[in-house]
Amino acid sequence: MLFQSMSEIVRTLLVGTLAYAGLILLVRISGKRSLSKMSAFDLVVTVALGSILATILLNEDVALAEGMTAVGLLLFLQYAITYLAVRSKTVASLVRAEPTMVFYEGEFLYDTMKRERLIVDEIEAAIRKSGTPLLKKVQAVILETDGSLSVLAQTHEQPTVLNDIRNFPTPSESKRRDEATNIKID
Repeated sequence: MLFQSMSEIVRTLLVGTLAYAGLILLVRISGKRSLSKMSAFDLVVTVALGSILATILLNEDVALAEGMTAVGLLLFLQYAITYLAVRSKTVASLVRAEPTMVFYEGEFLYDTMKRERLIVDEIEAAIRKSGTPLLKKVQAVILETDGSLSVLAQTHEQPTVLNDIRNFPTPSESKRRDEATNIKID
């Protein structure tokens, strides 16, 4: 069947326009967080918003007010969870992944890469994108909570931005590892 009736098409156009406007308004009210780079938590919220919008548009049994209430509830819950996550490490650990080191001072951390499902080519691509032509010029590569890879250039000082990274070796561990492996990367 091509279409049920003209009134259904008009309803879809009207409700779709109003639902879209309402969604934009509610997302703007909820703040920049709703539009940030996506973590797994943000992806779930985004997919759920899309599902609610589709239901509002295509299901006659769901009134616009009910659908927009569902959108508002979802955005409120996202706001509440992120509010609590900022104030509680326990809540934060439940909804956010930790950044993880996958390369450190010339070494690929293969066990971590395997656990995070990364291959050497992906890390090398991130290093190339950073503009660093030599692996020995890279202090560390971090798999961030949003799935992106951050590349830190080699410095003469211990980088302080690595303190909260999983798998970050202390300077003494790093020195022992270097002495034990004696591997140089050019």
